[in-house]
Amino acid sequence: MNFSLMTKTEEHYHSLLEPSPALLKDIAAIDGDIMILGAGGKMGPALAELLAKTVQAAGINKKIAAASRFSEAGLKEKLDAFGITTYAVDLLDDQQLQSLPEMPNLLYLAGQKFGTTGKESFTWAMNSYLPARVGEKYKNSRIVAFSTGNVYPLSPVAKGGLDESNPPAPLGEYAQSCLGRERLFEYISSKYGTKVLLYRLNYAIDLSYGVLLEIAKKVKNEEAIDIRMGHVNVIWQGDANEMAIRSLLHCSNPPAKLNITGPETVAVEWIAEQFGQRFGKEPVLVGEPAPTALLSNAAKSFGLFGYPRVSLLQMIDLTTNWLLEGGATVYKPTHFQEREGRY
Repeated sequence: MNFSLMTKTEEHYHSLLEPSPALLKDIAAIDGDIMILGAGGKMGPALAELLAKTVQAAGINKKIAAASRFSEAGLKEKLDAFGITTYAVDLLDDQQLQSLPEMPNLLYLAGQKFGTTGKESFTWAMNSYLPARVGEKYKNSRIVAFSTGNVYPLSPVAKGGLDESNPPAPLGEYAQSCLGRERLFEYISSKYGTKVLLYRLNYAIDLSYGVLLEIAKKVKNEEAIDIRMGHVNVIWQGDANEMAIRSLLHCSNPPAKLNITGPETVAVEWIAEQFGQRFGKEPVLVGEPAPTALLSNAAKSFGLFGYPRVSLLQMIDLTTNWLLEGGATVYKPTHFQEREGRY
C-alpha cells in the first residue's frame, strides 16, 4: 500500500482496517480454514482482505477462501493478490455449489436486498432456498450466517431497540425472506447438529456506501431528506467485519442470535444537522419523525466483543472529508427510510 499517494482521509481509512489485538487473539483460537460465501457484495471484499491481513499478522497457517460470481471487474484478481483462494461460482447452480471444497468455518454473506421489489422470486431463492442448499453442503461446518435487523418489527424509539429475545415480525417480502434464511439454517442445525450463529446486522457503513453517505450527499447537494423513519443504528463496516470473524467462536446448536450495530439510537435529523455544519448547508428535511423505527439493541454483542472501535463522530467526519475530497462512491441505497417493507 503506497500511503504517500493517499489523501489524509484515505490514510486514516486504511488505518481503521487493520486487525485489532482482540481479533489477532481470536483468529488463533479459530480451528481450521475459513471460507466466505458471497464474497463479492458490499462487505465481502473488505472482510476477505481483513481475514488475509489478520492471518498474516498473527503468523498462523490458515487458508482463506472466497466464493462468488465475482462479476465486478478486477475483484477476483485483487483477492488473489492477497493470497486468498478464490472460486468463481454461481451459488444457485447446485453443481457449482457442490464443487466447492469442504471448510470447517463458513462466513455466509450471500443474499439479495437491493431492488427486491419486482424480483420477489429471485429474492426468496437467494435468501431462503440457497441457505438450505448451503446448509446441506456445509452441515459439518461452523456457520456465521449474515442476517438483518429487518427480521424485527418497528419498535418505539423510546425503547432503544429490540434485543435478541424479541420474536421476529418481518415487514414485507424482503424481511420475510430473511427470516426464511434464519429458519432454514435453524432447520439444518436441528437436523445435523450444525453449529450456527445468526448475525443480525444493521446498518454497516463504509465511505463508499451506507446511511451516513446517503444523508451526507443529500445535505451537500441540498436535496430533501425524508425523516419519517426518524432514527437509525449504524456501525463501521470494519467493526462489523471483525465481529463477524470473531463470531465463529460463538456458533452453537441451537443457533445463537446476535444483533450487530452501533450503540446509539441516532436521530436522522441530528445526522443531517451534523453534515450541515460541516458542509455549511442547511439540511432540507421532509416529514415528521414517527414514534417507531427499525432499531436493534446490540448490548449482547458488546458483552462478547466490546464496543465498536470507530465512533459515530469519526464516521461522520470521515464521510464528510471523503465527499469533499471526491472519494469514490457506489450506488447501493440502504432504503433506510422505508417503513412499508418495500425494498
